[in-house]
Amino acid sequence: MTAPIRPLLDGQPPLAILVDYDGTIARTDVSDTLMAEFVTAEWESRAAEYDAGLIGSRGLMEWEIGLIRGDPAELAALAARQPHDAAFVRVARRAQEAGIPVEVVSDGFGFFIEPALRALGVADVPVVTASTTFGPDGRPSIAFPNGHPRCFVCGTCKRNRVLAHQVAGRAVVFIGDGESDRYAAGYSDVVWAKHSLVRLCLEYGWPFHRWTEFAEIDAWLAGILARWQADPASIPGPRARPFFCGPEVWGDGRRDPAPPDRPRQAGGEGLVPG
Repeated sequence: MTAPIRPLLDGQPPLAILVDYDGTIARTDVSDTLMAEFVTAEWESRAAEYDAGLIGSRGLMEWEIGLIRGDPAELAALAARQPHDAAFVRVARRAQEAGIPVEVVSDGFGFFIEPALRALGVADVPVVTASTTFGPDGRPSIAFPNGHPRCFVCGTCKRNRVLAHQVAGRAVVFIGDGESDRYAAGYSDVVWAKHSLVRLCLEYGWPFHRWTEFAEIDAWLAGILARWQADPASIPGPRARPFFCGPEVWGDGRRDPAPPDRPRQAGGEGLVPG
């Protein structure tokens, strides 16, 4: 079940922090690591189409899940062995102590995220992702409880999670690294980008901060909170943006994204509050 959006209370910073998992909290793309044993030439081609924004993640994952034949315990163990950025814990705790919601939003297989957060000591951080389960025969199946009800391009609609926090009155800080983050970054108020998300932000003209380690984001958050305590007006509220994805522009029932219009905004690296 998706975590409810908490109302913004008096005395709380008007911020929410949404964080990608694969390649962000986990230093590797865990979903792709699990797929590596089953990679075929066709998989490489489909993955390249996804990276180029030509096909949707939901259809890709539905196809990928049918390739997996590994023992569920071995898959879970492989996922658990992936390196993680432990400084995410500091960011999460600093935010939570200030009353700022923190969520993991992932457009991957998702079944390994909650165990990873438990191992890091932040099991209380909500996870918004797909539901991958394994039957008695070990065969996996996937469902998308956090997908958009009318748009089937993405497995998890990160965009709608951003918008929900903004409706509650919070500016959204999004932290990510790749192609699955484009539909969250494009609507967020503060974007921390690395790897291919940097390229996407530059192509679309979205302001962003580059990052490498969560320690950098923790230092930024400490500064933001110190300024907010001195001047609550130092954190501006969320800003509305035109839709560039979803049924509002593509119509209902779409499974692959339309050619991007490259919506542009003024700015480059860096974004207030910063």
